[in-house]
Amino acid sequence: MDFLKDLFGFLKERKKYWLIPMIAVLLLLGILIVFGGGSSIAPFIYTLF
Repeated sequence: MDFLKDLFGFLKERKKYWLIPMIAVLLLLGILIVFGGGSSIAPFIYTLF
């Protein structure tokens, strides 16, 4: 959690708010891959890519 706090502190200080949507998309894709890899919805996720 300390990493996320530092990351958002950096974005706020440098006024790089345009990076927030890209980071959110990457986090969502990572969560989708981690949770979808070993579950019963994996075949449906793999068809998206």
